[in-house]
Amino acid sequence: MKKLLLSFCLILLTHLLFGQNFAEKVDRIIQTEFNKKDGPGGVFLISKRGKPIYEKAFGLSNLELNIKLEPNNVFQIGSMTKQFTAIAILMLEQDGKLNTADYISKYIPDYPNGNKISIHDLLTHTSGIKDFTKTKGLSEIAQKEMTPKMMVDFFKNEPVDFQPGEKFEYNNSGYVVLGYIIELVSGKTYEDFIQLNIFDKIGMSNSYYATDRKVIKNRAYGYHQKSYGYVNKSVISFSVPYASGSLMSTLEDMLKWQNSLNKNLLLNQKETAKAFTKYKLNNGEEFEYGYGWHLKNINGIPTREHGGSIFGFKSMAVYIPSEDIYVLGFSNCDCNSPTQIVKDIAELALKDSQK
Repeated sequence: MKKLLLSFCLILLTHLLFGQNFAEKVDRIIQTEFNKKDGPGGVFLISKRGKPIYEKAFGLSNLELNIKLEPNNVFQIGSMTKQFTAIAILMLEQDGKLNTADYISKYIPDYPNGNKISIHDLLTHTSGIKDFTKTKGLSEIAQKEMTPKMMVDFFKNEPVDFQPGEKFEYNNSGYVVLGYIIELVSGKTYEDFIQLNIFDKIGMSNSYYATDRKVIKNRAYGYHQKSYGYVNKSVISFSVPYASGSLMSTLEDMLKWQNSLNKNLLLNQKETAKAFTKYKLNNGEEFEYGYGWHLKNINGIPTREHGGSIFGFKSMAVYIPSEDIYVLGFSNCDCNSPTQIVKDIAELALKDSQK
């Protein structure tokens, strides 16, 4: 009995030390970039089989008040918003209200070349329409309150970069058009559709359509870094990035999001699979993007990835389906990118899982 008890204690101690060693390795990876205690920082999460195994915050949430970041802080997630837009489209398809093969002229009759651009093209960044973030007049509307129609009208007459399906080129305009289609088909604003059909449904109680005016509990404040120090982030109207980049969330809520996709809580298995399928260009060449996710790999092991960048904030997440490992990082200064950090942590977690 004593031998059995001793063996159990040794196994338990080994697990504790091994877990501690893993956490220390993760800390070291993060601190190569996020190492200033008196500046903005970041929060990071690693989950396995849907449960957190690492969750930690580095740096300050508010420089003026010297408040430390906490894992439950709310961050703007930028282009990770595209995941929610893509799933919302698939939810409407599942309900028979649209089809990803539909041409956008069915919903926006006056859209130039709209009878050749499909919803699928918008989802996969293969539409060829001009990315509004690269247009000259962007600064003139950056702080204006824009309706979805106004946003679409802002870029729809710009010359196209290529014909639909000819190439993959990351594009924010496509997801603005998708947000507008969600509103036209559902009869709800994009904000309300996401809130009612996703956030409320899966308990993402600390996620929001971004705002600088409302009081957001546990908000992380965003910063830029100048040669003379940090400054508060630039003010924009979130009606401009809209369905391409205007959501806010937390580590915990994003884990709920990932788990809901795995459990098919929002979509059936067939529709969910559409988001994570690699598609082909007109010439038959496959590209590494589904609907709202980059489909990459770590040492040949498939991953689903996406990051985000918006004034004052950066985000990144990597999911490894075969191991059910999710790694997520948020930064509250666009001077610090979590992208490579999260990828390195994911590679470490994958190696650890395969031992």
